[in-house]
Amino acid sequence: MTITQLEYVIAVDTHGNFLTAAEKCSVSQPALSMQIQKLERELGIRIFDRSRQPVVATEIGIRIIQQAREVIKQCNRLTEVVNEDKKGELAGQLRIGIIPTIAPYVLPLFLVDFMKNHPKVNIEIIEVTTTQILQQLKNDQLDCGIMATPIDAGYLQYKPLFYEPLVAYMSDDNKLFSKKTLVPDDIDPTETWILNEGHCLRNQVLNLCTGNKGNSKNKQFQYHTGSLETLKRMVEINSGITILPELSIFDFNDEQMERVRYFKKPDPVREISMVIHRVDLKKQLIESFTTALLAAIPTRMKKDREKVVIEF
Repeated sequence: MTITQLEYVIAVDTHGNFLTAAEKCSVSQPALSMQIQKLERELGIRIFDRSRQPVVATEIGIRIIQQAREVIKQCNRLTEVVNEDKKGELAGQLRIGIIPTIAPYVLPLFLVDFMKNHPKVNIEIIEVTTTQILQQLKNDQLDCGIMATPIDAGYLQYKPLFYEPLVAYMSDDNKLFSKKTLVPDDIDPTETWILNEGHCLRNQVLNLCTGNKGNSKNKQFQYHTGSLETLKRMVEINSGITILPELSIFDFNDEQMERVRYFKKPDPVREISMVIHRVDLKKQLIESFTTALLAAIPTRMKKDREKVVIEF
């Protein structure tokens, strides 16, 4: 039994396909299959049911794969221990998942400087939905995730980083345009543009705008998009209103800021957290990345203040 064989088994389980797993492991498909077959012969069991597509693990295979993931975690931890022992050196790979409504507004604030300050750190960042982050953390495809919380996932731990206010962005012909500040009950769901299914911000906006009144069936309310930038443009060129996280308006010009309205206190906010699976794995890397991120966030978003966390 070798570490390489265990990595191949995990890759097949993750991707459900021998060819894709081989490509991800940078080996030929026959070589990967041969090593897995060798491991199966050594253990005297079948790890995968090859008659099904995508490939699935057998009952005993599920247990073997689970243990294989634990073994690989501990092997990776050995490298982390060595790196942590080297005074002043931060090195290694950090795989981060981040939801699309955070990534374009937070990462540009600090990521380039972080990489310059830590040239031996290799960072892999993917923009994925909350559900995908949770699944990939569970499968050890990610080391950490940056997403909205609170969440109920017993195998994960999370630490709130900051609280981002939600603001309204409206057309100049909107009936609320004359108001300086708003309350959630002011928002008419039938003319609110929101993100499509799969985005946690969508559910937060629904909870903010509709409360216990139920979801609107208005055609505009059901508009499908995964981009906050699209929502902004729909308001600017057409009509209506949308709800945006405050960091997404930091580059607004004066004309755009005239369309922004804040809510009266207590501020409706979304809680943004660092989510991890194992607290002891890549701890120093994650803490350093978190410190750099927080340094770029306005202090007022990190302070305790009057606020209401909108759940999703």
